Amino acid sequence: MTGFSSRVEAVSISGIREVFEAAGDDAINLGLGQPDFPTPDHAREAAVEAIQSGAVDAYTSNKGTLELREAIAAKHERDNNLDVDPGDIIATSGGSEALHIALEAHVDAGQEVIFPDPGFVSYDALTHIAGGTPTPVGLRDDLTMAPETVEDAITDDTAVFVVNSPANPTGAVQSPEDMREFARIAEEHDVLCISDEVYEQQVFEGEHRSPAEFDDVGNVAVVNACSKAYSMTGWRLGWVTGATDRIERMLRVHQYAQACASAPAQYAAEAALLGPQEPVEEMRAAFEERRDILIDGFDEMGLECPTPKGAFYAMPNVPDGWVDEVIERGVVVVPGEAFGENGAGYARISYATDTETLHEAIDIMAEATAALE
Repeated sequence: MTGFSSRVEAVSISGIREVFEAAGDDAINLGLGQPDFPTPDHAREAAVEAIQSGAVDAYTSNKGTLELREAIAAKHERDNNLDVDPGDIIATSGGSEALHIALEAHVDAGQEVIFPDPGFVSYDALTHIAGGTPTPVGLRDDLTMAPETVEDAITDDTAVFVVNSPANPTGAVQSPEDMREFARIAEEHDVLCISDEVYEQQVFEGEHRSPAEFDDVGNVAVVNACSKAYSMTGWRLGWVTGATDRIERMLRVHQYAQACASAPAQYAAEAALLGPQEPVEEMRAAFEERRDILIDGFDEMGLECPTPKGAFYAMPNVPDGWVDEVIERGVVVVPGEAFGENGAGYARISYATDTETLHEAIDIMAEATAALE
């Protein structure tokens, strides 16, 4: 019998999914990394029009439609002060595929990929799938990743390091000084920095800066998506941009694995990026309000939690047994160790839910906390 590849055997089902499956049907879900807002009407309408006109009945370019890539380039100029050639963009099936093809194109068997711990679950898994060696690094007390920690971890076998700001699962936002340092490290050590910027529109304090702004040699690739900014998780539309030679190698992976991103989603994304941005601002304001409610709740129940400056997650320190106690009482939260060894003793809470439900969940979490004292 044909066995299974060692790459796949090194990967297990996400701990996040395990928590969901263990929870009751009527549980309050604070584990889901998904905005609870509708996709903007103008994005939906653009997809409907494209479907009805027949524009989506055929493959698009492997990289995506030129119009979408021009919209992405315009977005980078508007939001990031970056001059991006539409030819150096690949539209992907969500940010997840963008991460996947970036790692597949740059990591040889046994080469190291450095990423934050705790960090997004895909970094470890996709490194294994690419045949690489995961090299997680710990974070500062404020849950940001220190450039010096990354630099100290680099060896002759390092191919890539990943920066994620605003971060999942911590909500931390890297400073502009950190981002400049990450670009310097990528240049001086001649390794690729993958900057995961999927949450860039959800910044409450500080500012989002991309290490690509400080990159003079083409050693930074940016991964982004419409998923979180425009509440389009189900549309599966992301992208990656980088130096021409890097994009050409990523395209080789993308064209055989995917051919092209979903055509209807491409039209929706183009409209989202070029259309009114008020929905983005409204979501950001709502998430900030919810963050403040949650942090106040943690303070009242005596849990320490670095104040998240972005995304829509908080990661409090919790006592032993807290996650199980909370889940048993009907609130889904994710144990910190699902995001890496350094996540032990933490829990990830998503506040992508309405304020009434959030208050109810806080009351239940407070009861669970008191029961463990």
